[in-house]
Amino acid sequence: MTPEIMLQQEFGSIPELIRLHAQGRPHHPALIQGERTISYEELDHLMDRVAASLQREGLYAHDVIAICATTSIEYAATFLGALRAANAVAPLSPSSSPESLLKMFFDSGAKLFFLDTVVAGMMKAVNMPASLKCISLDDSSAGTSFNSWLMQTDAKPKPVEIEPDAAFNIIYSSGTTGTPKGIVQSNRMRWSHVNRGVLYGYGPDARAIISTPLYSNTTLVSFFPTLACGGTAILMEKFDPATFLALAEKHYATHSMLVPVQYKRLLEHPDFDRRDLYSYRMKFCTSAPFSANLKAEILKRWPGGLVEFYGLTEGGGTCMLVAHEFPNKLHTVGKPAPGHDIRLIDRNGKEVSAGEVGEIVGHSPAIMNGYHNQPGKTAETEWRDETGKRFIRTGDIGRFDADGFLVLTDRKKDMIITGGFNVYPSDLETLLIQHEAVAEVSVVGVASDRWGETPVAFIVLRPGSRATAEQLLEWANSQLGKIQRIADVRLVSTLPRSEIGKILKRELRDQYKPAITR
Repeated sequence: MTPEIMLQQEFGSIPELIRLHAQGRPHHPALIQGERTISYEELDHLMDRVAASLQREGLYAHDVIAICATTSIEYAATFLGALRAANAVAPLSPSSSPESLLKMFFDSGAKLFFLDTVVAGMMKAVNMPASLKCISLDDSSAGTSFNSWLMQTDAKPKPVEIEPDAAFNIIYSSGTTGTPKGIVQSNRMRWSHVNRGVLYGYGPDARAIISTPLYSNTTLVSFFPTLACGGTAILMEKFDPATFLALAEKHYATHSMLVPVQYKRLLEHPDFDRRDLYSYRMKFCTSAPFSANLKAEILKRWPGGLVEFYGLTEGGGTCMLVAHEFPNKLHTVGKPAPGHDIRLIDRNGKEVSAGEVGEIVGHSPAIMNGYHNQPGKTAETEWRDETGKRFIRTGDIGRFDADGFLVLTDRKKDMIITGGFNVYPSDLETLLIQHEAVAEVSVVGVASDRWGETPVAFIVLRPGSRATAEQLLEWANSQLGKIQRIADVRLVSTLPRSEIGKILKRELRDQYKPAITR
C-alpha cells in the first residue's frame, strides 16, 4: 500500500504511514531541531525501539505513558513510538504546578513518566512515589537515561492492532478554571485531522514550523498531518519571533500553525518585512480570539493563504474561515467544516431561530470519547437533538449571519450579568481596541455590591502613549450604553496568557481586589 492510498481510507494508522514513508523515501528529513535532522528511516527505527522498549516494560495496548518536557526530537519519537505500541499518550504541560502535574499523572493512569531536567527540578516540590519509573528525554539525572533505556538499534516491537476508537492521547485542559480535565481523543478522531491535511497542501514537500508545545492540541493538529503526509516538521523548543523568521526563510517553510499573539509579535518584529516568506502555502490559527484587523494585516503582508479554525480540543464541530477567499468575513470564524454540524441553543437546550444568539454546539467525526474518569463532566458537556445525535457544548455564544458564517459573541462563562442584563466583554473590547492608545485589552466581570457584576477593563498601552486610565474610561463610557458602561480601567504592562496565547481572565479577576459599587 502507498501513503496516498492509505490517506484516502476511512481510517488508518499514523505510525504505519510513517513506516510507508520510510520505505519509499528513507532519506527524506522527517524532523529538524536546530542543527539536528533525522530522516524518515531513522525516525521509523527510533519509533520501533521506543515501542519495543515499552513492551519490555510490560505495557500493553491501551496502557498510557505521560510526557512532560520541552519539545525535542526525543519527545516526538517517544510520542510516535508509543502510538506504534498502541499505547495512549498523556502530554502534560511543564507550565503546570507540580501539584497539578502529579494529579494529572495519576488521573491518566500512566505507567511511565518521560521528563527532562527542568520538570524533574519542579517535581522535587511534591512527593513522587519511589516506585514511579522516570525516563529522562535529555539524558539528564532526571531519571533513567533515554538512550540507555532504549533497546538495541535493531529492536522490533510485537505487532499490535491500532483500534479506531481506542485512546490516542489524553489532553489535559489548562486548569485555569479549576481541576484539569483529561480529554480522551481517539485514533479515529486524530485520523480525521490527518485526512483534511491533504486539503491544505500538506504533502511530501511540506515544511511546517512547529512553534507551540507538543502537549497542546493546537500543535498536534499541525504536527501529525505534516508527518502523516510525508513532510518535514521543524521543531522549536521555544517560540521567538526572530528565530521563527530565520527558520522560515532558511527552510523555505510552507505551513505554520500559530496563535494570534504569535502573529502579532511576528508582524511587529523589525525583520518581518525583510524576510523571504514566499514559500508559504498556508498559515493556520486557532485557540484564541483572532481580530479582524490582525487577519487583514496578515493577508496584506504575509504570502500564502490563511485559515482560521474555531473549535474545541473536545472536538464536536469545527468552523473554518478561509480568510484569503472571504476577506469581507474577517469578523467571523467562518462556516462549519465539511461534515460538521454546528447549531445554536438557548439556555433551555432548545435550538434558536435563524439570526438569534445562542450557545454553540457541534457534532462531527472528530469528537472526544469523553473526559477521563469523569462521566459526570462528560455528560454535562453533551447535548443531544431530538434524534439522539450527540453534540459537544462549547460554552461559547454566537450567531450565524445571513450567509451562514458564524460570528462569536463571547464565552458563556465570561458573559457579565449586571443588574440582570447580559453584557458581552467582546463588545467592550472591540470598542476599546479602536482607541489609538490601546495595544491590548481584556474585559472581565468583577463582583459589585450594587449590580452583582460589573465590567472592568485591563489595558496595555501602545509604546509612547501617555493616555491615563481615567481618559480611557471616559472615552469608552461616552460611547457605551448605560448597562454596558465600564466601572474601572486598569493599566497593566502585560496581560497574563497561557503558553498558547489565551488570555487568563481568571487571573485578572483574582488580582482585582477593590469592591465595586457602581
